[in-house]
Amino acid sequence: MNVSASLSPYNSPIPQSPPMILDTLPDPAIEGQVCPRKTRVQIDLILLAIEALELGGSEAILSFAQELELKGIIKDRVNLWRMRSTNPLRRAHNRRSLTIMEAKALVVIACYLARRLTVVIRQLLMIYQQLDEKQIPLEQNLRLSNYLERFRAHFKSRMNPRRSGIMALTSDEKLDELAIDLLGKLLFCTGTAGMQRFWISLFDGEVE
Repeated sequence: MNVSASLSPYNSPIPQSPPMILDTLPDPAIEGQVCPRKTRVQIDLILLAIEALELGGSEAILSFAQELELKGIIKDRVNLWRMRSTNPLRRAHNRRSLTIMEAKALVVIACYLARRLTVVIRQLLMIYQQLDEKQIPLEQNLRLSNYLERFRAHFKSRMNPRRSGIMALTSDEKLDELAIDLLGKLLFCTGTAGMQRFWISLFDGEVE
């Protein structure tokens, strides 16, 4: 037996290191390195808003996973669905944990998508502000109305109405408020160090 060959480094599996882009987000000081409830809910909702903004949002998430070299974490559509189903408000909630690395990957992708949609997000928020100031119904603007309608449809089809967190969001008015609030968070993600600041905000009150 050739001992030197058996000890060759080429025969040893090389441990996979996390993608470098994830290093831009700090590790929160939480127990077990799994995401708390609030974090899981907020990440899923921010992605829901992106899907309401952009047709084919799920495909865009998977495309960015490939582009940003995150396919080792977000492998395919089923894998993405399982991560998002860690949101306890979902109809198809599963009890698996969302790891910090998975959460980082989803947040990085959400922020990159938000940057691509910056102009649209700004325009919709400006339209909302103008309509709100003049007390004009939001459905009077077709672009804003389309976004709100898609968000409500996504939310109602995917969230469990029997969950306590959903019962306060039964009216279209409340869902519209949530959709607008998420637009503001997406715009926040596009600012200077927005990705890092949004990430840290997901653990407010959770960090030891």
